[in-house]
Amino acid sequence: MAERVFDQTFDYVIVGAGSAGSVLANRLSADGQHRVLVLEYGGKDNSVFIKMPSAFSIPMGMSKYDWGFHTQPEAGLQGRKLHQARGKVIGGSSSVNGMAYVRGNAGDFAEWESLGAQGWSYRDVLPYFRRAEDCVYGSDNYRGVDGNLTTCNGNGMKNPLYRAFIDAGKQAGYGETDDYNGHRQEGFCRMDMTVRNGVRCSTAMAYLKPALNRSNLTLETHALTTRVLMDGTKAVGVEYRQRGKTVRVRAEKEVILSASAFNSPKLLMLSGIGPATELQRHGIDVVHNLPGVGKNLQDHLEVWVQQACKQKITLNGWLGPLGKALIGARWLLSRTGLGATNHFESNGYIRSRAGLQYPDIQYHFLPGAIAYDGSSASEGHGFQVHLGHNKPKSRGEVTLKSADPEAAPEIVFNYLSEEEDRIAWRRALRLTREIFAQAAFDPYRGEELSPGKNVQTDDEIDQWVASTAETAYHPAGSCRMGEDAMAVVDSECRVHGIAGLRVVDSSIMPTVTNGNLNAPTIMIGEKAADHILGRGMLSPSEAPIFSVEDWPERQRLGMPERQL
Repeated sequence: MAERVFDQTFDYVIVGAGSAGSVLANRLSADGQHRVLVLEYGGKDNSVFIKMPSAFSIPMGMSKYDWGFHTQPEAGLQGRKLHQARGKVIGGSSSVNGMAYVRGNAGDFAEWESLGAQGWSYRDVLPYFRRAEDCVYGSDNYRGVDGNLTTCNGNGMKNPLYRAFIDAGKQAGYGETDDYNGHRQEGFCRMDMTVRNGVRCSTAMAYLKPALNRSNLTLETHALTTRVLMDGTKAVGVEYRQRGKTVRVRAEKEVILSASAFNSPKLLMLSGIGPATELQRHGIDVVHNLPGVGKNLQDHLEVWVQQACKQKITLNGWLGPLGKALIGARWLLSRTGLGATNHFESNGYIRSRAGLQYPDIQYHFLPGAIAYDGSSASEGHGFQVHLGHNKPKSRGEVTLKSADPEAAPEIVFNYLSEEEDRIAWRRALRLTREIFAQAAFDPYRGEELSPGKNVQTDDEIDQWVASTAETAYHPAGSCRMGEDAMAVVDSECRVHGIAGLRVVDSSIMPTVTNGNLNAPTIMIGEKAADHILGRGMLSPSEAPIFSVEDWPERQRLGMPERQL
């Protein structure tokens, strides 16, 4: 290695103070024995828009808090480029996300293990979900109360539409579950969020800030990491730019990339680790040819199915200047009211067809007919579900736009490129319409606003999904965990072929989980901390795992198949 002069020395250097990085910062510095540096390109999270749950869509679109990434034109989405918001602030995307707390299904982790992620079955990861959590409902074999991350239901489903959605799901044959983050995901349930006393509970609040008074933990903000410094095939430190200066830091033990499903593969490639042809294309010396870096990229799409509401009880009645002012004033004074929730207070998980053992469809229910970012709303009153097909087969990749560390990576997901995904979306819309048609919604249901009565055939549904689907902001898989030739990290998050370097974030997921990604990303941080410290794993859980007995023949609980 040419550079032998370092400005500082630490034991561990963590790149990214986000959902996993903040967890690592806390856990690796906890015993006071290790000097830990955390590098974050963003700054502090002091904005009221970050702290106020109902304002979550505002920082997501602000350049101060968002990396501003966009995909390449997506052929399956009629050539549209999708904004891929990623948090550029302490707490990372947990500071700008929708705060939904969804662990995923037990079957997701069985799938991980089958793909080579040894020791990541549901029995293995459940203890880490529990360790992370401070659940307001109390502790059981699935939920924890001694952890850093507060989870709750927001305002307690005071709007009757939340309950109507759960009842409609039961009437359609899916059943109600007491806890979709507990024994049984499948069915309809109240929804959890990461909110503490009416304020967003990001990983910055839950993990990072409580640890910053430790003398062995250092946080550097507005620091752009440009590359991992290598000595042969050993990572020995990192280089970063801050306020016009270049700083080199030595890592005595390890460098850990927790920089997102976009920036972690980007940094590996900038450091000479990745597909040789891709590195050579940009004039980067190949340190280690690792062909899987940037591949296997996955995401969740979602569409909004909207209904008019016959009663004036929806959020649409609060969207005027006076309504917003009243919500804001109450929240500022007491941290209560409509400002203290993300408004996703009930949800559902179903299987799109018989023959699936675990759900692949997710619903977030909203008692309003409003765009995710608040940019548009239907006239009058309405309600909607955010509908997602959560186990897509389509795969994309992250590549370099150039060797300039300040250039955004090139991102393509190849959304809807697999016919199986398009078929699942057709079924998902028809199943959703059937749920909205149940008696529980009779007092409220008006006409369908979106997609509308003119969207019926397979081709019409395909066109509607392609023209309206948006990202659910759940990128994963680009540094896949496993033991095969296309895996990037092993089952302890160590980069294959490189000493002293790990990746710990959603990029290591072999497949995307059935739900929002913040909770499993935090779990990854918790489990990886034990791998890094060499303390041994928490004892596997013996809690039962739910699946419907007749899943090969039935799409819903105990009911015959229906033609859709």
